[in-house]
Amino acid sequence: MSELIEVSGVNKAFGGIIANDDVSISVPEGHITGLIGPNGSGKTTLFNSIVGYHPIDSGSIKFDGQEISKKMVPQIARLGLLRTFQQTRIYGKMDCVANMLVSTPHRHEGFRSMFRKIPRETTEKAERLLEFVGLYQKRRLVSGELSFGQQKLLEFAMALMNEPRVLLLDEPTAGINPTLINGLIDRLKRAASELGITLFVIEHNMPVIMGLAENIYCLANGKVLAHGTPAEIQNDERVLEAYLGGQTKLDD
Repeated sequence: MSELIEVSGVNKAFGGIIANDDVSISVPEGHITGLIGPNGSGKTTLFNSIVGYHPIDSGSIKFDGQEISKKMVPQIARLGLLRTFQQTRIYGKMDCVANMLVSTPHRHEGFRSMFRKIPRETTEKAERLLEFVGLYQKRRLVSGELSFGQQKLLEFAMALMNEPRVLLLDEPTAGINPTLINGLIDRLKRAASELGITLFVIEHNMPVIMGLAENIYCLANGKVLAHGTPAEIQNDERVLEAYLGGQTKLDD
């Protein structure tokens, strides 16, 4: 099993606050890896460090064997390592197709030049991905008029437009209507199985992460508390105590 992301002994502090303390995590290629932990445990900081938003204080972060801890966000993105955020980052005054086109790897050429010379295959790709996430019928709708859950699906499709090798998802189901969650889970699994994208997912919804991830890490107080299969994590007393205050189940 090839490890696409290798985080080794990573430390990150903000002033006197230690966010990540000697964190070591591996994300295997072609799999879905979960990351759980209480609020303030350092999950989002770790994601931000992996993609270059927060340079680490010490340790190592490798992507496909290449050290990336000193690289900038655009450099890391070009390697095929992208992330989404808890709050959607879409262009609310543009329609869905336009959002997709702005997300292409050629967006650095500028909006005007890009929209003058859009290859037909690029637009077709955008529409295929919108269909993949269930938004094809809304492709000409101004994205700001979408529900929050639909906006998350759009942001997911925008990330897919760049053909990432690894996609880091920060609480993909947070704020989504429960009726949309199963559809999102299905599309995440299909992205892994059909598109070959490796997923690393932060999620607080326990039934979601237990049914989605093949292996799960738990952070607490900036440290890796546990690592294992969903079944192992569900029955780990350290996780139950740190994450749920001693409850007997993680899937209630």
